[in-house]
Amino acid sequence: MCGFVSLLRNNSLTESNEQIEIIKAMASAIKHRGPDQEGYYNDDNMYLGFRRLSIIDIENGSQPFPYDNGRYHMVFNGEIYNHVELREDLKKQGLTFTTHSDTEVILALYKQYGSDCVNYLRGMFAFVIWDEQEKKMFGARDHFGIKPFYYYETEDNLYCASEEKSLLFTEDFNPEIDIESLQHYLTFQFVPEPKTILNNVLILEPGCTIQKELGKKAEINRYWSVNFTPGQKPMDKKVAEIRSAIEDSVKIHMRSDVPVGAFLSGGIDSTIIVALASKINPKIKTFTVGFEREGYSEIDLAKETADALGVENISKVITAEEYMENLPKIIWHMDEPMADPAAIPLYFVAREARKYVTVVLSGEGSDELFGGYNIYREPLSLKMFNNMPKGLKKGLKGASSILHEGVKGKSFIERGCTPIENRYVGNARIFKEAEKKDILKHYDENIRHELITAKYFDYASNYDDTTKMQYIDINTWLKGDILVKADRMTMAHSLELRVPFLDKEVFKAASDLSLEQKIGNNTTKYALREAFKDILPASVTTRKKLGFPVPIRHWLKNEMHDWAVDIIKNSETDEYLNKENVLKMLEDHCSGKIDYSRRIWTCLIFMIWHQVFIENKYSYADMPNHECIQDEVALMK
Repeated sequence: MCGFVSLLRNNSLTESNEQIEIIKAMASAIKHRGPDQEGYYNDDNMYLGFRRLSIIDIENGSQPFPYDNGRYHMVFNGEIYNHVELREDLKKQGLTFTTHSDTEVILALYKQYGSDCVNYLRGMFAFVIWDEQEKKMFGARDHFGIKPFYYYETEDNLYCASEEKSLLFTEDFNPEIDIESLQHYLTFQFVPEPKTILNNVLILEPGCTIQKELGKKAEINRYWSVNFTPGQKPMDKKVAEIRSAIEDSVKIHMRSDVPVGAFLSGGIDSTIIVALASKINPKIKTFTVGFEREGYSEIDLAKETADALGVENISKVITAEEYMENLPKIIWHMDEPMADPAAIPLYFVAREARKYVTVVLSGEGSDELFGGYNIYREPLSLKMFNNMPKGLKKGLKGASSILHEGVKGKSFIERGCTPIENRYVGNARIFKEAEKKDILKHYDENIRHELITAKYFDYASNYDDTTKMQYIDINTWLKGDILVKADRMTMAHSLELRVPFLDKEVFKAASDLSLEQKIGNNTTKYALREAFKDILPASVTTRKKLGFPVPIRHWLKNEMHDWAVDIIKNSETDEYLNKENVLKMLEDHCSGKIDYSRRIWTCLIFMIWHQVFIENKYSYADMPNHECIQDEVALMK
């Protein structure tokens, strides 16, 4: 929907032109999040900046939004889907409204309930409220982390922003790489929250609030967390609950004063969303992306599904050349090095969709909530190891360690003989610890992936292994990868993405599914498939999950080879990476010895990120919507 920046000072703000220009530069850096309007507010201690993408109450929803005779001022990114119902309830309690915007509803809730206001919200949100009378700041991020919230605190100042790049313009920030974050990045392909790749910049975690009073450090509190309660409700009852919750979620996610479309891959998640949305708007447009290479495109599947549902489908084919050419811009928008190859197709499908609509629905979150990833069935295949003596497991694992990578059975034995707490780090695991030693110049034995996952496994200790995987993914992969690329790649084109599966009422319906209802019947998302089998094409309900297949394995051997070599050789990352070993990986990959594509890609993305944000190889003027901030960049440097 929008983007915001804020600066809270313990000491009074000065009214120097230089300071005002820095604040405006922070907001200008995220103009793509809100091209329709800009706005600013300040008093002695707080400065708020805002970029607006008009979605709800287009005429009256300008921000920063004042409330209660100017006592409160707010900047807000997101959508509150139950704002209509909340407004009616608050009116009954005597509160008054001058607009139909969801922003005003949040402020009224805050006036009425204080920090508990977040417990009433159903939607995606990141916001900052300033109480001018009490001189207190209150901010919050939604339950799942759909919308971003970065912050950076010094002794005197607290900066908050929708995107990390805005913080580059703060007067006392010097961007330095966090070595611990880099080491974790090589494992996860993203930097796990709440840290970022830059020292001292943090992310407010999902389900958390941030509060600050003058002269005190910011205080972080959790208001919501994921909690699975697997039960034994009959399948027919669960199917009814799931159907009702998702139908209701799609209905309220369709609320908008601008055109709404949907992404369509041909898989079950996006098909459910489109099938339900088309009942509300039969003329809804759907959008799909694919590649020229056979086996790496969902365009045909999506068109088949669209035809079956009777909706229009618009597609875009991406070439390797387009992929390479746009990477610096894509990484600029991403803020952080994030090496999921599927981020790039999202960039292109969002660009295509923005030609027709301002809002799109998408299927993110279904896999994590309903048990959709194929790896969630792994505990069933490893069941034979459950009662095996520890000594035998240790011996088998030792014997497998001498086998070469790729030898049949090696991975199966290693996984079966390794506790899930040590082997599972999330849906993607790029480098193993031993492999990172060959890539990093300064590998630290004490910075292992267990530092990130241990607290989650501790919380999930009573769950079955599949539910443990879900819990790990929701707390790492979903918020650090899936939702990051979804938000940044759509907002790069001023397109708002909505995710009906990631609704707290839908989560309630998913949270008590039994293991059988998730991965039973030799499939995944069993209960979800049953809930919608009557409205989905038969081919969709039986189709295995594909994700966003990207042919980088082939491209790195052919179209991308010379490009990759050039990046590796010219990157100024020698302080961090053993570039010779990265080059060797590339050549071994090209020779067909082993598929190193994801590991190479992870290194390449970090190198390009370094070129964009540290080396300044690409002028900020080369990036979209940043023509007016070049002078501030020079000032910052």
